[in-house]
Amino acid sequence: MTRRLFGGASGEPQLRAEDYRLIRDLVSERLGLWFGPESRGSLERRLRERLAVKGLTSFADYYQLLRFGPGATEEWEEAGELLTTHETYFFREDYQLRAASGELFPMLAERGRARRRLHVWSAGCSTGEEAYTIAILLLESKLFEGWDVRVYGSDLSKRCVASARRGVYGPTSFRATPEASRRSWFVKSDVADTWSVAPEVRALCHFGQMNLLDGERTHLVGRCDMIFCRNVLFYLDASSRKRVIETFYERLVPGGVLLLGHAESLLNVSTAFELLHLEEDLVYQKPMTAIGGAGGAGAHGLSGAKV
Repeated sequence: MTRRLFGGASGEPQLRAEDYRLIRDLVSERLGLWFGPESRGSLERRLRERLAVKGLTSFADYYQLLRFGPGATEEWEEAGELLTTHETYFFREDYQLRAASGELFPMLAERGRARRRLHVWSAGCSTGEEAYTIAILLLESKLFEGWDVRVYGSDLSKRCVASARRGVYGPTSFRATPEASRRSWFVKSDVADTWSVAPEVRALCHFGQMNLLDGERTHLVGRCDMIFCRNVLFYLDASSRKRVIETFYERLVPGGVLLLGHAESLLNVSTAFELLHLEEDLVYQKPMTAIGGAGGAGAHGLSGAKV
């Protein structure tokens, strides 16, 4: 029997405590996102529009759709769009980017001289600004000319990945971008107040939709020298954080580095990484003596996702 619970004059479905627990735990299982007791109202507001779209009269019915419905796969994509945060911009957290350009790039260039290959993964790249920023910094460094250089960007959101592939951005994306960089690496587009990523930057970047908890998909990235995963982990529950970090460790080559957001750390998550002290930042490094898992899944990881 369908349960109906309406609240107030608006007649909108209300999220009961029991249904919140069921939906919250299912979201944690499928997406790794964690909503605590204080987040009940937030989850209710974000998902309520989906009930209207699907013609459902209760959150209990919505849970049944997500759990057992024939359209569950498509609905999870819609729910993921509403439950994830997509805030980003070019040259975000510039102190970390300076550390990457000034210390990590030279270290990786010296170490990789023989194979002349550099692969970087921007995990949780949202609409692509971070991945393109990394590509710009690699080009500006001039350390990897003639190398096989690839920057992979992945995100849970299909819409964000589509936006990243378009590579066209408005003023808010440039709020931390040096004017010289905008002139050098972007081209004014036909749409007012928007700029397109320059072809030489786009050529380095590849994008694909990916749930970081999906082991089969993450293997498509191949082996990486550097992983950026900034401002993603604190949205995940403890179990999901551990799984994601284990994936990053396995995907990194020995000596590869992991960069997290300024409010994130591996405390109580992993002891496999070594802490690498830089002048302006602390990053995590896979030990040089580490033996990785199975070999790379191919250097062309996100096949078909090239910009």
